[in-house]
This record gives sequence, structure tokens and C-alpha cells, in this order.
Amino acid sequence: MDQTVELPKEKGAVRQRSRGGWIGWVIFLLIIAATGAYLYQRPVVTPPQTGNRRNAQPMSVGTATVEKGTINVTVDALGTVTSLATVTVKSQISGPLIQVNFKEGLDVKKGELLALIDPRPYQAALAQAQAQLDRDQALLKGAQVDLARYQGLATQNAVPRQTLDTQVALVAQDEATVSIDKALIQAATVNLGYCRILAPIDGRAGLRQIDEGNYVTPGDANGIVVITQIQPISVIFTVPEDQLQAIAQRMQQGATLPTTAMDKTGKNKLADGQLETFDSQIDSSTGTIKLRAAFTNETRNLFPNQFVNIELLVDQHKDVAIAPTAAVQRGVPGTFVYLVDADNTVSVRKITLGVTNGERIEVLSGLIPGDRVVVDGADKLRDGAKINLQQDGQPATSAQPAAQAQTPAQTPGQTQTPAQTPQAQAPPAGQQPTDDPNPGDATKHKGQGRKHRHSETGQQQ
Repeated sequence: MDQTVELPKEKGAVRQRSRGGWIGWVIFLLIIAATGAYLYQRPVVTPPQTGNRRNAQPMSVGTATVEKGTINVTVDALGTVTSLATVTVKSQISGPLIQVNFKEGLDVKKGELLALIDPRPYQAALAQAQAQLDRDQALLKGAQVDLARYQGLATQNAVPRQTLDTQVALVAQDEATVSIDKALIQAATVNLGYCRILAPIDGRAGLRQIDEGNYVTPGDANGIVVITQIQPISVIFTVPEDQLQAIAQRMQQGATLPTTAMDKTGKNKLADGQLETFDSQIDSSTGTIKLRAAFTNETRNLFPNQFVNIELLVDQHKDVAIAPTAAVQRGVPGTFVYLVDADNTVSVRKITLGVTNGERIEVLSGLIPGDRVVVDGADKLRDGAKINLQQDGQPATSAQPAAQAQTPAQTPGQTQTPAQTPQAQAPPAGQQPTDDPNPGDATKHKGQGRKHRHSETGQQQ
């Protein structure tokens, strides 16, 4: 009885186990079917084909031609305009200022009357000195007469020798007194002349430092007026000591070094001049030396204590290859340029540079006049890259002709012959050829076709 009771339990367990296994297999097959359907319907993305650089699209660049010409060797420096003569006019005597004859800001000539001090006290002093001279001259004349008389009597032994010697000393004393009187007259004359204050140099009168009616003395610190020489004028500037040798060598050869004064922006020219000389010693604290350039300053664009930019022309290099500074590149090869070849590709060309003058630079080796170099758009170029040329503001010209004949529009009722059918253009490098006019919908149509075929297969099954 135990066996009859346990047998139905084993059959039930087997039936339940077989049912659970069948459900698991169904779920597993559904998962596999769903995954396959998803992979079958997913759009196929074709990776773009990367061609080499020579087959890549040409890049638009700007070019320039290496020229043969003359380049200036210049030295740029910052200078200060300095007057060749600046005089503070002061009074040499004391007295009231009774007249001012100059106008502020106008030019004055050397010897021109600027101001007048009351001359009456000095006229009186001169008259007194003249009178003193007249009196002493009369005394000298009387002493000389007595001396002549004593000398005659002394030959006859009529007067003592002592009397003669005393008279000789008296005449010498009177002669010295007359000399003193003459010096006093000269001093009084000079003081009287100082009453007239004259311009010591040619120049421009500044602002008046004292007004008429004031009492002036030689000890006044500000003086009466400051006169500054404007024409000619000079500029003092400094250059590094390393450049002194070239400048000194050119001056020893007797060359005239032109100097140009520019404004602070360096764009507007103020005056033209020439280098005069340089200092006798180098400033050890800065490693520079001072130079002086002279300017005629006919237009009066230079004013004392004005800061200017100086361009000193030291030498000229003639008949050399000159390239734009924008064409020069620096990198792993060193200093190089992108040279435009005949097939509208670029190649890296190493160069040796000389002097630089603004946007022009001397090329010592690596280029010859007539070579074309890239000056714009060189940051993305590589050796052998194809380019489109841009010249004189015109649009880029492709290295490979891309113009193709266009087919005229078809009129209604007209059929197009095979000869008129336009040929399909070759796809650009890196793209797959396709017959679909809208390549972006190709994957979409392909996925829909797969769905359609999948549904038909399910119906057949």
C-alpha cells in the first residue's frame, strides 16, 4: 500500500517539472527572437572612409610672392626731445621793473629788449664816478708838474733828494687813483646796461614769471622769463650696447645716419633729422648708451620734453630676397615657410632669416625671388596639402577644376535623350557612392525593407 500511495506523487512532480522547463525555453526563445529582430531592423551606419591628405579637400589660403629689393637695417628706440639751449632770464641788478616788452609764446631774437629796470640810480652812480675821475686826473696833472720842477732843481742841487723822491711817489699814487676811477666808471656803465634786459639767445619766450612794477633782484629763483630754443632741436635716446658697434662703424666711415621721429603711436612722422653723436660711456645699470640726433624742426612738431619714437637707419641691404613676416612659421623643423608648388600643393621649406623691418623680413637662404609662400591659413596646413589660392581679395580658386556643364531644363512634352542625360559625378573622397538623391534617407529605406521582408516571412510561416 505504501507503493500505491507514493506513485501518484512522483508522476505529479514529473508533470510539474516538465511544464516549468517548457515555459523557460519559450521565454529564452522570445528573448533571442527580440534581440535578432532589433539587430535586423537597426540602421547600418557605414563609417566614413578616410583618404590620405593628398585626396582631402583643398584648403583656402592667402599667398604672397617673395620679392627682390632693398631692406633697411633700423634701430627703434624711445627718445626725449631736448632743446639745444634753454635760458632763464634773470636780472643782474636790483631795482623796480618799469617795463616788459615781450609777449608770451612768441619768438624773440638775440639782443632784443625784454624788460627795463629803472636806470636813474645807476645813471647817477655813473656820473659820480666820472666826476671822481675828472678830479683825480686834475690832481695827477698838478703832481706831474711839480715832479718836473723838482727834477730840474735836483740837477742844480737846489732841493733835497728826499723831496724829489716824495714827489715821484705822489705822481704814481695819483695815477693809480685815476685807474680806479676809470674802473668805477666801467662798472657803473655795465650796471646801467643791465637795466636793459636783453634776450641772450634766439628762441621762444615762455610764460612771464614776474609782472611790471615788481622789485627784482639777482637772487630771484624764477627769473623774468624762460627762453627755449626750438629751431634747431635735438632728441636724446638710448640704444642697447650691442648695437653701438654697428652705429660707430658707420659714423667712422663718414656716413650720415638718417633719423626719423614718430609720435607715440609710431604711425605719424613728426620730423626728419640725422644722428649727431653718442655718449662717451655706457650706462652699466641698464646696458644702454645715449645718442643725440639733431632736427631742423621747421614744422615745429617737436617740443622740449616730448616723448617720441625714434627710427635710426643704420644700413641698407640691397638686392636681397624679402618675404612677409606673416609667412614665417616656427616649429619642429625650425624656421620654415609653406612654399606653393606648381601643382597647387604646399611643401615645407626651411629658411634662414636676416633683418626685420616692419612686416618685411630678409631671407638669407631657402627662398629665391619669385617663390610663392602662404601668408594666411597656414595653421592647418601640412606638407603636401592641396590648397585654393586667394589673391587680391578674390574668392578662392580651386586647385582642381570643379566646373561642370549644367543640363538645360526640360520643357513639357520633351523627352531627354541618353546623350542629354547628365553623368553621375564621382563622389568626393571619404564618401560612399549612392544612387539615392537623399543619402540621409538610405538607411531609413533599408530598415523599412527589412521590416517588410520580415513580415512576409512571418506570413509564410
